[in-house]
Amino acid sequence: MWFRGRVSYPLDPLSADEFTAAAAILRREHGVGDGWRIASVELIEPSKAELAAFDKGGSTPSRRAVVICLNRAENATYKSVVSLTDDKVESFDHVPGVQANFTVDEFTECDEALRNNPDVIAALAKRGITNMDNVFMDTWTYGDAVAPPEFRDRRIGWSDTWYKDAEGANPYAHPVSGLHCVIDLNTMELLRIEDDGSNEKPAVMGEYVPRHIPERIRAASRREPLKPLNITQPEGPSFTLDGNLLKWQNWSLRVGFNHREGMTLHTVRYRDGDTERSVAHRMSFAEMVVPYRDPSVDHYRRTAFDIGEWGLGFMTTSLELGCDCLGEIRYLDAVLHNSKGEPYTIKNAVCIHEEDNAVLWKHVDHDAGAEVRRMRRLTVSSHVTVANYEYLVYWRFYQDGNIECEVRATGIMVTTPVAPGQPHPNGTLVDERTYAPYHQHFLIARLDLDIDGSDNTVYMTESYAEPMGPDNPLGLSLVTRNQPLRTEEEGKQDTNFATQRAWKVVNTNVTNGLGTHPSYKLVPTGAFPEMFDPASPVFQRATIIGHTLWVTPNNPDERWPAGEFVNQSAADTGIAEWTKGNRSIENTDVVLWYVFGIHHITRPEDWPIMPVDIVSFWLKPYGFFDRNPSLDVPPTPPAACEHTPAKAAHH
Repeated sequence: MWFRGRVSYPLDPLSADEFTAAAAILRREHGVGDGWRIASVELIEPSKAELAAFDKGGSTPSRRAVVICLNRAENATYKSVVSLTDDKVESFDHVPGVQANFTVDEFTECDEALRNNPDVIAALAKRGITNMDNVFMDTWTYGDAVAPPEFRDRRIGWSDTWYKDAEGANPYAHPVSGLHCVIDLNTMELLRIEDDGSNEKPAVMGEYVPRHIPERIRAASRREPLKPLNITQPEGPSFTLDGNLLKWQNWSLRVGFNHREGMTLHTVRYRDGDTERSVAHRMSFAEMVVPYRDPSVDHYRRTAFDIGEWGLGFMTTSLELGCDCLGEIRYLDAVLHNSKGEPYTIKNAVCIHEEDNAVLWKHVDHDAGAEVRRMRRLTVSSHVTVANYEYLVYWRFYQDGNIECEVRATGIMVTTPVAPGQPHPNGTLVDERTYAPYHQHFLIARLDLDIDGSDNTVYMTESYAEPMGPDNPLGLSLVTRNQPLRTEEEGKQDTNFATQRAWKVVNTNVTNGLGTHPSYKLVPTGAFPEMFDPASPVFQRATIIGHTLWVTPNNPDERWPAGEFVNQSAADTGIAEWTKGNRSIENTDVVLWYVFGIHHITRPEDWPIMPVDIVSFWLKPYGFFDRNPSLDVPPTPPAACEHTPAKAAHH
């Protein structure tokens, strides 16, 4: 299994031994041990030039890691570069005025500390809640603008409180409205209890596990059981996995993993004849911004930066055969670390399998009959649980050269009880005197595309109808406009469905067999306006949500669009700062930052557990091939298409 043991390629994720070594080196050289937290350890990936040299037989790039450490006693964040190859610390710098990412250890320690605090116990007792085993304290990070001014020089969090009806019941079914704690994460000291004294306890049915759903509800809706639907591949899958190198139907790519982005995809290539052609160097999610659009006391602080504040890798969950994926599956484990730097393994963190997807292409000719090909796609997926929400990420590769990125959101909505007759303009009633606040999920994909090489130009392309006239008497003329984006300012783009706007990443240095330039088109879906006043503190921290697409020149130091240190941030130190120089993005190595997601106007049907909401975008070849690249897909054997219906039962 990759992620463990010997490193076979420079992009292989850090192994358990390497996490252990990084912590040991920092402990030896800088005393990073007791009283410290190691918030994150991430591989410093080799440059494109270093990888190209290695692929041609050159030397192996050094294994290096960037480590973010927190000195709890001083509330000081340090950024270090550790050479694992040379067994030394290359740099160890204090970064003033920032907070490292929240760690899983802090999350669990906060819950325990608050549930055992006598003041918290007393506040809950006033509400008739005395069984602390059924209480859950869910700690969130702060943005600077809403942090209590007297505590802004500390590492702080704020808590929600929830209680469940019984062991194993839904911990998010019953919020304790109006009760929030402010806690120092370094000392686990309770700094303040905010308690408005409310005690609304509507009779909510918030259960989804069958044994906890009341019989009256189960009896009212009984559906017929499904007959078995078996997916079998008796000869095994059609893809190969060599280390973390994945190959399938002319596609090749490497699967990576780190604490912040979770699953990453690298060196995506398509074999066209005898040529391995580059499509993308690296694709991942760089940030996820989830603002709750409710100014009430329970929600005004509720703005999550799930990647920058927490990390999708740390939130990744194990997948199980037959539940999360179906078919002939290969799983990949991931190795991460706790806040002592000790490694641990997430079993089955990544799922790889093939899926049938109906018809790829078809035509029925009067004389020649029908020619039809079924579509097969390769899916690489991982699932993350961020407190109450789940995000299911699927990268899909198709035989015709298409790439689809799909995200499914599910899990349990945050809810709030209200007094009889109390309005709830910022949410939908989903249960008795209980509403779910409106919120938004902004997903930011970082797409380092290399279309037949690194030097590319992005074109905005849209369609429009020419006016009627002598040359267009019937008003039929539909034409397209392709405008090159030459600067970062021009690279700030918004969707326009009226013109079917999309963006092509073009290599103008290469000509295809038709005399045009190869490209891949980013087809936008799931995009929506941010609906924030520019002066809003949330927007000030996440300027990127102000446009659907941003294009920047590739810079290895520019990876986090809302800034490297998002926890308790007040302003965007990422893409808003980078693009002030209005650098050239023409015929160079570019990165596309695509903003899409879910504008979640909550509904009763999303409660008590939310059916998946699905959003996606596509990368489609446009002149990358001279013709349909899937002409050579063989037909499905007739025996695999037909079946004999079961004989009808006679009575």
